[in-house]
Amino acid sequence: MRTITTTEDLAAFCTAAKSQPYVTIDTEFLRERTYWSKLCLIQMALPGKDGDAVLVDPILGTEMSLEPLYDLFRHTATVKVFHAARQDLEIFFVEGNAFPDPLFDTQVAAMVCGFGEQVGYETLVKKIAKENLDKTSRFTDWSRRPLTTAQAEYALADVTHLRVIYEFLSAQIAKSDRTKWVQEELRVLTDPATYTVHPDEAWQRIKTRTTSGRFLAMVKELARFREEYAQKNNVPRSRVMKDDALLELASTRPTNHEELGRSRLLLREGRKPEIAEGILAAIKSATEMKPEDMPRVDAGREQLQVNPALADLLRVLLKAKSESLGVASKLIASAADLDAIAAGERDVEALKGWRFEAFGDDALRLCKGEIALTAKGTEVRVIRL
Repeated sequence: MRTITTTEDLAAFCTAAKSQPYVTIDTEFLRERTYWSKLCLIQMALPGKDGDAVLVDPILGTEMSLEPLYDLFRHTATVKVFHAARQDLEIFFVEGNAFPDPLFDTQVAAMVCGFGEQVGYETLVKKIAKENLDKTSRFTDWSRRPLTTAQAEYALADVTHLRVIYEFLSAQIAKSDRTKWVQEELRVLTDPATYTVHPDEAWQRIKTRTTSGRFLAMVKELARFREEYAQKNNVPRSRVMKDDALLELASTRPTNHEELGRSRLLLREGRKPEIAEGILAAIKSATEMKPEDMPRVDAGREQLQVNPALADLLRVLLKAKSESLGVASKLIASAADLDAIAAGERDVEALKGWRFEAFGDDALRLCKGEIALTAKGTEVRVIRL
């Protein structure tokens, strides 16, 4: 097996990849102790059972530039194949402001081809490549050097088996004429907004049942401070304060270090002077926030009047469509989508793009009483009225 540690060798491999119809790519990284993922290894393989497969080691290659890889990303004649690409793409977007074009994600394609929801790589290797993966290196520390032979073989298996999986799934997608479906899903993965976290919006990820404007203002300002501090210092959010501690502080609203010290949930890391000052400043800012500037939950969504009988019928329709199309039901519509449709909402993802073609059109017809559902044995059928 070959390990690349220089810009020159990486450029040579990427030049060779440009003459191929596709290249498979995967990464190994660590994120437990940092806000941004630490890239530890890149694996790539060219087509063919005996096609060239390499490890690109940015830890040993401290002077190596990844620009040849980003140039390959921009080479539109070669498809860049990943499995469950989101975290990989986030690394490349943050490191080099680059996205692979064109992109193929075998997890997305597998869901469209009926392999279930969020299907894992190991499952596809068994079902398509007819191989078994050695999982002993799965939870290894990829930042430590030297890598063992077992680690290197495990890493390369993530891209060598991927060749067989890609060729099978891409043929299935073309045969079923669902290329447009996959492309729509992949647009989200190559949208910078997917990976850009705005501190002002961080509060929206925190689950709370309280709708008080002042309480939400506290949550917003504390979440904003946490996000800014975590990004600036490259530490996990939880090292600043966990969600339960944030909600406790939003409720108790300490105004000085003595009151802050009484927090039951704030960890020792969060009591450091710099963080403590930031917490108190955030609470002060929320205290002084004008009512008209306070955040509000989406009251319209909270007060949806869901027709439960219609929601149940939509679930039956979704199951029938999922089975007949061979597509994972959660990829077509979520439970929240179905409830929203049953409540009269129409700005719903399940009613857009390929999902409208697969499910949304009949879902609206069902809501209007233009179709009915009937069962024959275990099969559910749609009847036009």
